[in-house]
Amino acid sequence: MLKEDWFLGLDLSTQSLTAMVVSPESGVVRQLSIHFDQDYPGYGTHGGIPPSHDPLRVHVDPLMWVEALDDMLSLLRREGFTGRIAAVAVSAQQHGTVYLNRLAETALAGLNPANALAPGIAGIFSRKSCPIWMDSSTGRECNEITAALGGDAAVTRLTGSVATERFAGPQIRKFHKAEPEAYSRTAHIALVSSFATSLLAGGFAPVDAGDGFGTNLADIRSGTWSQAAMDAAAPGLHQRLPRLTVRDERIGRVSPYMAERFGFRPETEVVVGSGDNPCSLAGLGLIGNPNLHAVSLGTSDTCFGYMAQIPDVARTEGHIFGTADGQAMFLICFKNGSLARERIKDDFGLGWEGFSRILMETPPGNRGRVMLPYFMPEITPRVLKAGVRRFGGLAAGDAAGNVRAVAEAQAMGIYLHSAWVGKRPGRILVTAGGSENRGLLTVLADVFEAEVQTMEVKESAALGAALRAAHAWLNAHGPPAGWDKLCGAVVKTGAGRIVKPSAEASRRYHAPNGLLAVYAACERFSLGRGPDPDEKIKAFRKTFPAA
Repeated sequence: MLKEDWFLGLDLSTQSLTAMVVSPESGVVRQLSIHFDQDYPGYGTHGGIPPSHDPLRVHVDPLMWVEALDDMLSLLRREGFTGRIAAVAVSAQQHGTVYLNRLAETALAGLNPANALAPGIAGIFSRKSCPIWMDSSTGRECNEITAALGGDAAVTRLTGSVATERFAGPQIRKFHKAEPEAYSRTAHIALVSSFATSLLAGGFAPVDAGDGFGTNLADIRSGTWSQAAMDAAAPGLHQRLPRLTVRDERIGRVSPYMAERFGFRPETEVVVGSGDNPCSLAGLGLIGNPNLHAVSLGTSDTCFGYMAQIPDVARTEGHIFGTADGQAMFLICFKNGSLARERIKDDFGLGWEGFSRILMETPPGNRGRVMLPYFMPEITPRVLKAGVRRFGGLAAGDAAGNVRAVAEAQAMGIYLHSAWVGKRPGRILVTAGGSENRGLLTVLADVFEAEVQTMEVKESAALGAALRAAHAWLNAHGPPAGWDKLCGAVVKTGAGRIVKPSAEASRRYHAPNGLLAVYAACERFSLGRGPDPDEKIKAFRKTFPAA
């Protein structure tokens, strides 16, 4: 590798586009972000999504992402980076689907470098909006797919997840049913990661298994699209899906358009893109390491980690995706992540400093007061109707009680719903915006009875995309670089940011009458699966009268 060779990771998240330029020798060279709400007000987004009269339907105009990519690459060129990039890879929010017509392939290959990207491809969409991971409108389609494939257990063993509303399979089925003519005009269905990669490469890009396994369309054990799953979703689907690849494959070079308009070298290579969660796995240095788990406190909250083997566990929650080394990872996703925390913060007129101060001043256990923070429909557990539930006399106007309750609910939810993985971590790596809040880290450490470590680079998905580009390029051009060596040089933990659990606080959660038992009872009751939790709350208060 020449010293001047750098690697570019692009992360297309719900709310922003982040670029990260990385050198395996010196680490992160440059990081830039574009925020959709502020930078593209014409799309009318809030939190990266436009308003909708139907809370279950969450679609985004893909041209917003295209404009952001054009602006980001232009900025990187002006700052002198693009001409020194050896390889580029994309990370993107998982599960979203982009629908392209028969003009798309020709248009991608024939773009005019004198023109902006968005006008050149404006006519390639067979569907003008893209359902994204927050869309929960396909419950009926999930039931139909589940019935066709033989029940929840069969779907989970085949695809890694139960039929899930936001996944591509149910979304495609709904599109086929509701708009059959538009579906017939659809020549290619991309995931967000493969769509963005296609723009870079000037032709249809394959789908990485890290992203492809999050569709309910792939056989996670063979690493191929499942014909049975595709048939259950929509007719002729195999002809419309990209090729599925199971490793960080080099798929070609940047298009002539990208080289001329944005200053990339013609030999700059494009590596297959992936979802933000598999990229975060790489960006946190977790590939090959099943002993650490990660928690991302972002727009959604997720808990994920590397798996030495795919478990044969009958379950109705959590997901299994692929990894850059051809293995597997687990993930549990909670839609009410930062949006719920922000709602509580804003409702009481707090800044994040005030939120954290109140959180640290309120006793662990919150005197037995519990919140189920379903400000929007929830993924884990499956809750299709939004509505905050409060227990134990928690008043809606109590700032301290609600701040503590939302933080504890989210940490306890992650803990309880990750039990199926079968292994508790000795240390948790925390990333994304919420990792800056020490109060949240303290609650997480106490609930998990584990050390919590923050990272030097918070945008682990963008970093992971850059590392995937570097790993693929280096192992093709030499000298070879294993994941341990590559991540050891670039992935850094935050200096002095280890939070250790408090034995007394942990006892308030884990005792037989602790808050974890209370929370589980509240959740079961809310879902119609158990009795009123009042007795559990009384037992907690008797055991911990000072809490």
